[in-house]
Amino acid sequence: MREVAFIKQNKEKWLEFEQLISNKEKKSPDLIANLHIKIMNDLVYAQTYYPKSKVTKYLNKLAKSSFDKVYDSKRRDKNAIAYFFLDKVPLLCYQYRKHIYFSFIVFFVCFFIGLLSTFNDANFARQILGNSYVDQTIENIESGDAMAIYKGGSNWGTFIGIYNNNQRVGLNMFLSGLFLGFGTAYYVVVNAIMVAVFQAFFYQYNSLYDSLKGIWIHGTYEIFGIIIEAAAGYIIGASILFPGTLKRLESFKIGIRDAFYIFISTIPFTIIAAFLEGYITRYSNKMPSIFCFAIIFFCLITISYYYLILPFQRAKKYNVTA
Repeated sequence: MREVAFIKQNKEKWLEFEQLISNKEKKSPDLIANLHIKIMNDLVYAQTYYPKSKVTKYLNKLAKSSFDKVYDSKRRDKNAIAYFFLDKVPLLCYQYRKHIYFSFIVFFVCFFIGLLSTFNDANFARQILGNSYVDQTIENIESGDAMAIYKGGSNWGTFIGIYNNNQRVGLNMFLSGLFLGFGTAYYVVVNAIMVAVFQAFFYQYNSLYDSLKGIWIHGTYEIFGIIIEAAAGYIIGASILFPGTLKRLESFKIGIRDAFYIFISTIPFTIIAAFLEGYITRYSNKMPSIFCFAIIFFCLITISYYYLILPFQRAKKYNVTA
């Protein structure tokens, strides 16, 4: 269809909707949601056939306005915090799901590189983890307590120290997105290889089971959270590199705002991970294995559900098709 014919066919609908959302009177949420779907369909069509046209930019702004109206009307009677964590963030995760998938791919590619490097170079673990850590851990393994390194200090002190460290890593992941996402990628490479070396090292000293049983009690939320924080960094980088039909500054503003919301959502998981490391991990060798793996399984299920399944459920609930 010619662009002129497309505009002529839909112009009245767009103007009517523009007037509807600018009207401050209370409107039916279902009516707004249905019109939002129609606008999104027109936007997808315009992006496909008239990607650089002014009508595409117009529809993009109209769709943004309708998006805000849809979710504003849905959340009026909801607690703001509950809405943020149970609706807004999952919807953003759905919108940026490709960035999250990309973050997982980059992390696990680097993870396998770390495994291969450790198995093929006897000194690689020392280069990554440091001689002091390696020597101390070997002593712990030989003495029969592979997880002894996690038992130093008080519970409270360990909790605070670990939280500060993990939150700093997450913040670096997020803010490094300002360097076009390459800064985030650097931190992902470093952390993924470190995790891989860590696990390969315990495997080489016949203590893999003990490490899995202990480390992943807190590591499940911790590592999964890092991957999501990295995704937030990639969102920032992509908003700068690929503004689409938006002006680059406008794209950046939207990208950093949405990325920040996703980053904020990881903080509760980071806090819980630090708590588990400070209060639970140190007792893993004294707890029944089934209890340890039950904690790990629960953590994996809950965080996977939140970032990978709930977004699709919320998208379906709100009729988001983009």
